[in-house]
Amino acid sequence: MNILVASPVRQKPSILREFLASLEALKTKSFQIQFCFIDDNESSESKRLLQEFKRKTASCDLVSLEGKVQTNYICDEHTHRWKEDTVWKVAAYKDWLLERARQLQVDALFLVDSDLVLHPKTIEQLLSNKVEIVSNIFWTVWQPGAPLLPQVWVSDHYTLFERGTQESLTEAEALRRQEAFLTKLQQPGLYEVGGLGACTLISKSALQKGMSFAQLHNVSFWGEDRHFCIRAVALGCKLHVDTHLPAYHIYRESDLSCVAEYRRCCSQPPRITLSMVVRNEGKRYLRRMLESSREYISDAVIIDDASTDETAALCQEVLKGIPLRLIRNKESLFSEEARLRRQQWEETLKVDPVWILALDADEVFEHRAASVLPALAADPTADSYFFRLYDFWNECSYRSDRCWSAHETYRPFMVRVRPGMRVQWNDMAQHCGRFPAIECHQPKRSNLRLKHYGWAREEERLAKYERYRRLDPEAKYGWKEQYDSILDPNPNLVCWTEGETP
Repeated sequence: MNILVASPVRQKPSILREFLASLEALKTKSFQIQFCFIDDNESSESKRLLQEFKRKTASCDLVSLEGKVQTNYICDEHTHRWKEDTVWKVAAYKDWLLERARQLQVDALFLVDSDLVLHPKTIEQLLSNKVEIVSNIFWTVWQPGAPLLPQVWVSDHYTLFERGTQESLTEAEALRRQEAFLTKLQQPGLYEVGGLGACTLISKSALQKGMSFAQLHNVSFWGEDRHFCIRAVALGCKLHVDTHLPAYHIYRESDLSCVAEYRRCCSQPPRITLSMVVRNEGKRYLRRMLESSREYISDAVIIDDASTDETAALCQEVLKGIPLRLIRNKESLFSEEARLRRQQWEETLKVDPVWILALDADEVFEHRAASVLPALAADPTADSYFFRLYDFWNECSYRSDRCWSAHETYRPFMVRVRPGMRVQWNDMAQHCGRFPAIECHQPKRSNLRLKHYGWAREEERLAKYERYRRLDPEAKYGWKEQYDSILDPNPNLVCWTEGETP
């Protein structure tokens, strides 16, 4: 199999250097690779970098297309400033590369922008999908202060939610659907989309159908990628995005500071460290929880908060064969949760973790976790993962009402430890949170669900109710109405279905 990797290049040297290094690192055991760049650089250093790459690479063409309009393309720390003539100049360059791929009769063309850093297995992963057109995902803060967004979309110019042609949506419903679409893209997988670009594998069969970035005169959408996508769908090609191995986008020169960390994450197998606090959990859900967890964790740090039962021995038994750091407190810190959580964090950092997964002894992920969590950890662009937690009121149903709606909110349970990361602690005696406040540049959501069995037995609900009355009688740290609702004799319960991803 023969793949042409191609790009029009007009790039700052500092960014181009990282892009070319990532191309050199691509894994190519299952296919032959050749390169073709259109050199549109003004910088002599950028031109030199391309020449140097050509000398080191077995098959690389450098092309300079004369007669194209010269434009001033500005990239700064705010955004990229495109002009109309620049867009269609790039479209013409990309069409030239499409035709070059047809002439060479390659099996696929990989069109990639020169401000991306690729995972070494990117092309292998894209080829494995066996679809006609697929983009490798990357995420970008398009405007300072805005959230991370993908380079793929659902429809039109950049609509990020599904909507029927005659469907009218409220702003709240549109936002809900957009969040659902973005959350889906944060799960490793292959998804059909309506628009894509910048990092796209185009198969030979698609090339032969007449793909083009040229302007459709009756379409006013901005950007050559949109015209390519409309034409592709009209010609019978489906558009897909692969989210297994996100690329890193150097949209601003300030983004260069994270390239080394991205590369380290690409080369280092994902390591998930389970971090827990336990106390007298031997006869509750600890065995079930640990047996589930050992399917995806690499090691564990557990604080045994002065248990008087077999909790510590049970941890050692179930996690046999998995590195375990077990700390036993002689005196309980249970009534001082902030101190206990700080101890948990500091002891976990001592094992030099990559990812910290903070769970309680009565929390169990649904069965998909064994395949989903390692894939999430393998995403080098993510800083943290947020999940939904469902409060079970018995073995097969969770509670859902005004006071019990945790499952409607995503909360952080898994955090990557970055060098020099800054943290700030909440010193509340109760409900302080299991993590300190951490500055996360790229938090992501997962639709993997977490089952919380802490309320599943009547005797335990009564015990918790009495404990909250004792430790927080004025509800300073919680919600009094929720405390009072614990003993509600007729709560609204919803039957759980394993494997669903609402």
